[in-house]
Amino acid sequence: MNNDSIELLKKCNSGCKSGTNSMEQVMDFVSDDKLRKVIHEYNRKHIDIGDECHEMLNRENLEEEDPPMIAKAMSWLGTEVKLAVNDSTSHIADILIDGCNMGIKSLYKELNKQKNAKSEIRDMVMELVCIEQDFMNELLEFL
Repeated sequence: MNNDSIELLKKCNSGCKSGTNSMEQVMDFVSDDKLRKVIHEYNRKHIDIGDECHEMLNRENLEEEDPPMIAKAMSWLGTEVKLAVNDSTSHIADILIDGCNMGIKSLYKELNKQKNAKSEIRDMVMELVCIEQDFMNELLEFL
């Protein structure tokens, strides 16, 4: 596997972890059953792609890449503060939409940077982008 493929695969895996961390963090604050169901559905999709990334990395005897610890801590703290002030359904959807936007931008930047990555990995990243876009579109009704 070439270096671009490895880097893109690691970023995709890290992005899945960031997404699932965020979704699981807000779940304690969700009171709307419909929103809870949507979050659960998209969390499962992120986990599935993350598992696929993990398997591919294992086949190559490569280690996973976790989101940077400082970014993870700052994100967690920021979300906790925002939810302590306002844990309405609309606000939770807004936070998750912001996360989708950040994920989509990060994935596209990495796709553009790792131009020689294998098509199989590029396709998986695009699948994750589509999942993020679909998730964001479903969240819009909760604003």
